[in-house]
Amino acid sequence: MFGEQTPHVADREAHVVGGGIAGLAAAAFLIRDGNMPGENVHFYEKLDVVGGAMDGAGNPDEGYVIRGGRMFNFPAYECTWDLFRTIPSLEDPSISVKEEMNEFNEIHESYAETRLVEDGTRLDASQFELKMHHRLSLVRLLLTPEERLGDTRVEEWFDDDFFETNFWYLWATIFAFQPWHSVAEVRRYMYRFLHVFPGLHTLEDIDRTKYDQYHSMILPLRRWLETRGVDFQQDCRVIDMDIVTSRVGRTVERLHYETGDGTESVEVDSTDLVFFTNGSMTDGSDLGAWDEAPETNETGASWELWRSIAEDNTGFGDPEVFAGNVQETKWESFTVTLHNTDLFDHIVEFTDEEPGNGLVTYVDSSWLLSTVVAAQPHFPNQPDDVKLFWGYALFTDQEGDYVEKKMSECTGREILEELCYHLQCEDRLPEILEDVDCVPCMMPFITAHFQPRTPGDRPLVVPDSSNNLAFLGQYAELQRDVVFTVEYSVRTAMTAVYDLLDLDEEIPPVSKHYREPGVLADAVSASFD
Repeated sequence: MFGEQTPHVADREAHVVGGGIAGLAAAAFLIRDGNMPGENVHFYEKLDVVGGAMDGAGNPDEGYVIRGGRMFNFPAYECTWDLFRTIPSLEDPSISVKEEMNEFNEIHESYAETRLVEDGTRLDASQFELKMHHRLSLVRLLLTPEERLGDTRVEEWFDDDFFETNFWYLWATIFAFQPWHSVAEVRRYMYRFLHVFPGLHTLEDIDRTKYDQYHSMILPLRRWLETRGVDFQQDCRVIDMDIVTSRVGRTVERLHYETGDGTESVEVDSTDLVFFTNGSMTDGSDLGAWDEAPETNETGASWELWRSIAEDNTGFGDPEVFAGNVQETKWESFTVTLHNTDLFDHIVEFTDEEPGNGLVTYVDSSWLLSTVVAAQPHFPNQPDDVKLFWGYALFTDQEGDYVEKKMSECTGREILEELCYHLQCEDRLPEILEDVDCVPCMMPFITAHFQPRTPGDRPLVVPDSSNNLAFLGQYAELQRDVVFTVEYSVRTAMTAVYDLLDLDEEIPPVSKHYREPGVLADAVSASFD
C-alpha cells in the first residue's frame, strides 16, 4: 500500500474464525505453502471441538452421533487431495490420509444393488425414467449461462412430472436438492459431476473415508497443525469485528469474542490476516434422544456474526438470502447404535446390500427417508459386536406413514418405528428395537447454500477493497465449483491464503470432465435408459 513493503510472513498473525474444514485447511495452507509459523495462527471456535459439519462423536455405551456424512470422488476434489496427500494418517503415519483412503476404497468398492425401494420392492434405478421434454430441459439448463438463471427455482425450470422420475429421486437424495432450491446450483452440479451421471444408481464413483470423517480427516489435520504450534481456542464465540474503511480499503482491526470468562477482544494489525467461515450448514443444530425430539433453532453464531459485519459493508453478501427461511433449509438426520444387531442384519438382508455400498432411499416414504450402512467399524473405538448406521429425511414436516407425527416432532424411537414400517418389520418392533439407540439431529441450515440466489448474495472469497479479511466455506463465491462438498470449503481456503499472501502458486483448476467425448456420450446414453 502506497509503497509500503509487505512484512515478512513470520511477522504476521492469522486469525481463523470457525474451526470447520475450511478454517483448518486455511491454517494448513498458511503453514505449508505460505511458510507462516504455526504459533502465529489462532483459531476461534464456538464449540468444544473442531471439524464443523465433518463431525463424529460418541462411544458404544452412550451411542454414536454423526450429523452428516460426506461422499468423495477421486477424479474431482482437486484441492482436497492436494491438501490430504501431505497430511499423515493417524493409524499409519508412514502414509498420507489420501493414501489411506485409496487403500480403503480399493478394498471397499461401492456398488449399490438397491438404490431405490418402493413398497418393499427394489426399483430398477438404472431406468432414469426421463422423457424427451425432461432431457430437453436438462440440455437447455446446461446451455443457459448462470447469470441468466438468477434466482430461478428448480421447480420453475422443470415440469411437475420430472420430480416423480427415478432420476430426480437419485439426484435429490445424493446431493440433497429440493424442488424449491436454486436451479443455478443444479446446473453447476451437472457440469462438475457429469462423469458420474451413468453411475448415479450404483454409486460406483463414490469414495469414502475408512472411519467417520472426524477421525479419518479432521483429527489427522488437527494433529498436524498442533505439532506446528497452532493456537486453538475453543468454547470461544466471535461476536463482532471492528472493520475500518479508508481510502486504501477495508481492514479488520479488532475481534470481539465471548468465552466462559466473559467478553474479550484481540487487536488485529493491519498486516495480519483474518479468515472467517461466514454461515454454517450445521449451525444451530440440535440433538434429540431415544425419547426426545430435537428442537428447530432459527439462527446460529456464524449467521449472527455475518449479519453484523455485512450490515455496514457492501460486498460482504446477504446472509438473509440463505438463513432467512428455515422451513426451506432444514432437514433431519439420525444415528443408530445397535448392541442388538437384528435391525442392522434385517437392513442388510432386506436391501441385499453389504455394509459400505451406499445410500438406500425409500421413495414411498412421506418423509423421503434414506439410510446409509457404512463399512463396519465406522468409528475406531467401535467394538465388533456393536453396529451402527445413519439416515436422514428431506421432508421433516410431513406426517409419517406409520407414525402419525411430523418427523420434526418425533423421538429417536419413533423415527425407527417409521423406518421399520418401510423395512416391513414393524410387527417385530419390541424385539428388534431392544438394546438399540437412535439420536435424531435437526439441522435448520443444512441446505441453506442451495437457496435461490443472485450475484452478490455470496461475498467473494477476498472481497474487493478488503485488505486482510477473507471469507471461507459454502457461502463464499467461487466460480464453477459446487457448494455442498468438502472440496468447495478447501478450495475457498486455498484461494484465500494464496490471494492474501500473494503467493505465486497455482490453484488446481476445476476438472472439466464434461469436455471429454466419452463422458458426454455416456451421460447422453444414461439419460435414455
